[in-house]
Amino acid sequence: MRLKTLTIRRAWSRVALAGAFTLLVFGQAEARITRIEVQSVSPSGPGFEQMDGVAWGEVDPADDRNALITDIELAPRNANGNVEYSTEFRILRPTAGGSGVLLYDVVNRGNPISELVFGPGFLGVESIPRERGYITVWSGWQGDLKDSPGRLNLDVPVANNGGETITGTVRTEYVVNASTSTLDLSSGAFTSNTHRSYEPVSLDSSEAALTKRVLESDPRVSVASSDWAYSDCSVVPFPGVADPTKICLKDGFDPNYIYELLYEAKDPLVLGLGFAATRDLVSFLRHELADDEGSPNPVAGEADVALIHGTSQSGRYVRTFIDLGFNEDESGNIVFEGANPHISPGRIPLNVRFGQPGRAYGQHEDHLFPAYESPFTWNRIRDPLAGQTAGLLDRCRDTGTCPKIMWTVSSTEYWQGRASLNTTDALARHDVGLPGNVRMYLFSSTQHFAFPGLPPSPTVNCQQLSNPNSYIPSLRALLVALEEWVTNNRQPPKNRIPMLRTQTLSKSDQDAIGFPAIPGVVYNGVLNELTLLDFGSDFEARAESGVLAEPPLVVAGADYNVLVPKVDGDGNEIAGIRSPDILAPIGTYAGWNLRKAGFSEGELCGLTGTFVPFADTEDERIASGDPRPSLEARYGTHDGYVNAVRAAADQLVAEGLLLQSDAERYVQRAEASGVLE
Repeated sequence: MRLKTLTIRRAWSRVALAGAFTLLVFGQAEARITRIEVQSVSPSGPGFEQMDGVAWGEVDPADDRNALITDIELAPRNANGNVEYSTEFRILRPTAGGSGVLLYDVVNRGNPISELVFGPGFLGVESIPRERGYITVWSGWQGDLKDSPGRLNLDVPVANNGGETITGTVRTEYVVNASTSTLDLSSGAFTSNTHRSYEPVSLDSSEAALTKRVLESDPRVSVASSDWAYSDCSVVPFPGVADPTKICLKDGFDPNYIYELLYEAKDPLVLGLGFAATRDLVSFLRHELADDEGSPNPVAGEADVALIHGTSQSGRYVRTFIDLGFNEDESGNIVFEGANPHISPGRIPLNVRFGQPGRAYGQHEDHLFPAYESPFTWNRIRDPLAGQTAGLLDRCRDTGTCPKIMWTVSSTEYWQGRASLNTTDALARHDVGLPGNVRMYLFSSTQHFAFPGLPPSPTVNCQQLSNPNSYIPSLRALLVALEEWVTNNRQPPKNRIPMLRTQTLSKSDQDAIGFPAIPGVVYNGVLNELTLLDFGSDFEARAESGVLAEPPLVVAGADYNVLVPKVDGDGNEIAGIRSPDILAPIGTYAGWNLRKAGFSEGELCGLTGTFVPFADTEDERIASGDPRPSLEARYGTHDGYVNAVRAAADQLVAEGLLLQSDAERYVQRAEASGVLE
């Protein structure tokens, strides 16, 4: 029935794309995309074409669906009393034989990434969206990005309350991997050279405060105002050339320090419009035939259902989009039937005045920025520390617009992202469970991101090699499972997560977690703990929205209990989806790494994991004092290793956690490896 309906809708759309006829019959489109312009169309591989363009929209500040947008009441309005925005978009559509599925891939800092996440990338295979005949859509949602080729931007207004200049205290933070004199004023560990800066009210450095510290928890040490300036020193030595978008430090920014700046800024952007821009564009593409001027919807009638995927920063966007109720369009329709917020355990501070949505949430970097305000759980529970009862699905449940959700995480999300708080109560006394429309999967012993087939590698600031265990093959299988769950109600694989009741979720000290004493590996159990933060009465923590009072107050004694997955004798995690690299391991794979000397030694090293290879032979193992069995003891021969990988891959295929084609690639890689050769 679904395919027959789709065929009828597509045939009708081809007749109805005459713009004048559309306007005559239907009037203005209800979704608030008022104008859409396809600026280029080009072939993109066999059977696909790519369309690039711009969509203009407007929102009614008085509509309850928009009233939550911070500063919407202070934004300039058009003749209709509405607030306008424009978003750049890209659409990859099949020219024939599409599946009727629209996949909206939330861009990460303006960059489309689903082609990498779901292949081909380093996989050397067709991407799942192309293979399955999806219409893939990308568009700008982050209004504070610099213009750059290939980056999809969103243009939003400055909040000005009818011409008044709005100011406020902004806090920014700098962590570098190499000494440098000059940084963007709004630069950060994850935002360097990509984000526009909030300019200061005054260029007098004595009216701001710059501090430094080695460890995140160390006391802040003041940097004299005479030793830094709002300027560019990349060519002219300090004090450089005055520039309201740059900061220069006389002796240079040192990789061993965290620098923090508090200053008075002006002209906040109405960044929360990014949520409305996604909602309205996808609603338009799904339901409308033409815009207000008669320009045709480029995929009219082609999408039966829509899925949304976001990775990392953009995954946090997906969680917040759902939480804030934007999965209901202005006509009351559901926008996305399925969602995959990936490696994204917190929310995103997009809908705040002077928002910095490009920042993260680390134990070392960006530790005190908003992102981890309660609620954390999909189910509605009581949080005694925040003093509220809430869940991430509260708003969509009220409107009947909750999607089916597959939430996928790496091990790093437990160590750096406090992922355990999504499935336990605040004090980790019990599991809270997941609602029926949510599945959760831990990709065991993985780091935040790793491409298949890439070798472990050293990094400039981490003690150990990076973790090469990639979750991408299993993520590809789960995207197919999400599609089938949404379109055919075929139940996906069961949850694969560590839990208190199965004793696979633990405190991080070495004895509790069971991590082996590996020669040359420092284990200190440091993780990204969480204490309740108070950003002032104008910040609505429940909605991750409003106006921040900076710096936040740390609420003494209001400590959440953050846990991590337990490991086996090899140091590899027990719970979750264990890839062939973990079922037939050649080393220890962890989701954490530690910073090395000269880089705030002993703190967590960003989003990088750890790999420590096993000894080849028992003699080598015994000589080094390594407690982990050697490759020789495990597999005997190269063929023994290949057979173990084959058995692991076959097991995952049978469980619906790996596609057959990717299983074959695992075996081919094992055959080509030098293990026990």
